[in-house]
Amino acid sequence: MKKSGGLKGAWQRLKQYPVAYHAVLIMALLATVVAVSYIALSLGTRHGMKRTVPDFVGLRLSDAEYYASRRGLNLIVNDSLYVPAYPGGIVLDQLPKGGVDVKSGRKIYVTINSFRQKQVPLPYVAGRSLRQAKNMLEGAGLGIEELRYVDDIATNYVLAEYYGEQEITAESNIKVEKGSNVILHVGVASAEERSVVPRLVGRQLFDAKGRLWEIGLNVGKITYDEDITMLTLDDARVCRQSEVPGAELSLGARVSLHLTLDRERVAAAEAEYDRMAKEALVARALADSLATVAADSLRMMESAQQPQPQPQQEQIVEDEFFM
Repeated sequence: MKKSGGLKGAWQRLKQYPVAYHAVLIMALLATVVAVSYIALSLGTRHGMKRTVPDFVGLRLSDAEYYASRRGLNLIVNDSLYVPAYPGGIVLDQLPKGGVDVKSGRKIYVTINSFRQKQVPLPYVAGRSLRQAKNMLEGAGLGIEELRYVDDIATNYVLAEYYGEQEITAESNIKVEKGSNVILHVGVASAEERSVVPRLVGRQLFDAKGRLWEIGLNVGKITYDEDITMLTLDDARVCRQSEVPGAELSLGARVSLHLTLDRERVAAAEAEYDRMAKEALVARALADSLATVAADSLRMMESAQQPQPQPQQEQIVEDEFFM
């Protein structure tokens, strides 16, 4: 009671000094505001309520959702792929990765494996240029298994389209699995028709394939570094190609590719293949010049060997008037 009375008395005496009294009131008010703000912030951010994200990769979606809810996490399916090597409905990838500490209630985004590949209409591309056909097929999520060149006056125009053994016509109207490939029969007017190999190093596989197809070359063997998976394939880049950029190949020839995720290796390969492309360009220009000189020399020799026409002698006609 004395303590209470002492505090009460001290408070009453403090009121006798208005400046000190109001200063103490302001300090008390500020302390209250800080304390309330700290408590509200802690509750709003779940301070101290962290969770370690489990590794959901390889689990069925239903199991992953169960374990996520047990840990106060929300599982969100944001994408799906079709990888035949894995069962349908399992988690292929997640973000954030397993082992990361997050706050309770955090959303975990996962990619799951589809049960079957999506079916898409197969476009009819016969009668179009090779570039147009390639663009139509890629737009439908399809590719080219092989370009087969046949004699025809319409070079690089698609003469026929096959899906497996079935020839596709304008009336076929069929659906195939997304990612499937077709065989195209393409015209070529002369067996001497050739295409210049582009630099493919540094490109993604999808881009490298498209570049080869549109200039009339086939994709050869594709190899990868061991650390590349179906989920990281889009991040991989070509680091080696079987044919030197700038070289000339017959239409329908194949170019093999190797892919890596190592960016430093790709950068070094780009510099090296740029050098090789320049050397090939100089060599081709020199060969063209030598061929032109040789052709001119041959024409001059042939011209020199041909008999020259003799000048006609003027016939002197005597005018009988002066005889």
